[in-house]
Amino acid sequence: MSKKIPHRLYLTEEQMPKQWYNLRADMKDQPDPMLNPSTHLPVKVEDLYPVFCEELAKQEMDEVTRYVDIPEEVQEFYHLYRPSPLVRAYNLEKALDTPAKIYYKYEGNNTSGSHKLNSAVAQAYYAKKQGLTSLTTETGAGQWGTALAEACAYFKLPLTVYMVKCSYEQKPFRKSVIQTFGADIIPSPSTTTNAGRKILEYNPNTGGSLGCAISEAIEKSVTTEGCRYVLGSVLNQVLLHQSIIGLEAKQAMEILDEYPDVIIGCAGGGSNLGGLIAPFMQDKLLGIANPRIVAVEPASCPTFTRGRYAYDFCDTGKVTPLARMYTLGSDFMPSPDHAGGLRYHGMSPILSKLYHDGLMEAIAIEQTKVFEAAVFFAKNETILPAPESAHAIRGAIDEAIKCREAGESKTILFGLTGTGYFDMTAYSAYLDGTMKDTVPSDEDLLEGFKRLPVVD
Repeated sequence: MSKKIPHRLYLTEEQMPKQWYNLRADMKDQPDPMLNPSTHLPVKVEDLYPVFCEELAKQEMDEVTRYVDIPEEVQEFYHLYRPSPLVRAYNLEKALDTPAKIYYKYEGNNTSGSHKLNSAVAQAYYAKKQGLTSLTTETGAGQWGTALAEACAYFKLPLTVYMVKCSYEQKPFRKSVIQTFGADIIPSPSTTTNAGRKILEYNPNTGGSLGCAISEAIEKSVTTEGCRYVLGSVLNQVLLHQSIIGLEAKQAMEILDEYPDVIIGCAGGGSNLGGLIAPFMQDKLLGIANPRIVAVEPASCPTFTRGRYAYDFCDTGKVTPLARMYTLGSDFMPSPDHAGGLRYHGMSPILSKLYHDGLMEAIAIEQTKVFEAAVFFAKNETILPAPESAHAIRGAIDEAIKCREAGESKTILFGLTGTGYFDMTAYSAYLDGTMKDTVPSDEDLLEGFKRLPVVD
């Protein structure tokens, strides 16, 4: 039976955006500046040069340029897997018996299995252009590490990846994929850095965190000539690159004469969510439209919903500048649940500011409910989602059920950030009933808040 709206809509290569969108250019109230941790004075762009590529440092600090040209070399790489499809979830709608229309932007059509490649290729390109000779990074679930290994192989740059130890142990084949692309991978915290040794001395049995891995990667970069550090989430530059997700999604919906009432994305550090919502938040900021925007985070690491809006270090080793964001404290060690890409103590300063100003919402969900949604989605839409993505799926399903109960039709858009083929240990735990929900107590969170830096 023919339908007015196709199951999948792909833009052509010619239609693919040629510029990234910088959301800060339309924010009347800007995020607070990063601060030097010693002086508490605002960081200047040149202060970032020892850690980041110079062009990326400039993008990090730029709050006035609305659109940034995507370099031709990056566009050529994008064409290997982009544009990505906008999918109408007809089968999911039918299974839920909902009047809602559900769309998802699918970012899993590349070897990393996620959206992370969108920023990885840009960061590797700028590093190569500057003449750098190697890069370091951290990775949680492994999608970012894989994506950056792909990009560095393409631009012939050596790479060292520090992977959160519990994820490294849960997903051994991520190591194999990263090594296939020529990168070195080290479980974090490790004995290869001063930061890692210090963390292990304090907590020798820790499963690690993204904050730990960031500390190690930065130390490696600043002690290695010709090396710089790159990050796959949180930073302003990453949200800039990931805006291609939302730009494509909005353009495809315009072709279909659709506009979302509700936009839902998983939230860890903010890269996928920030990229998906960027052009729709622009409409909101400019008074053109007023979609609801919902961040879905794990109840085990409830940064938005139970964190504090405060200045904090971006890493556990406390070597980064201070950023004002929603945070659980840089010392917070989340439980080793299966959404490794969402186990970060802080949130993008851009998204934190938007949330603090009431321009978006946030909910936290336990992992058993998330995997229930993942299995339901897989059975109906044939894609096995990553645990991170399944948070957005859970949010979209719950929203669609509300539409059914209220008898109202809404258009829902969510981000399907990637695939779960390296997460079968997690799926097995859910299916055999051994998966447990871990939610930090108020006392657990208070310990992290006690150690937040004091900023006058």
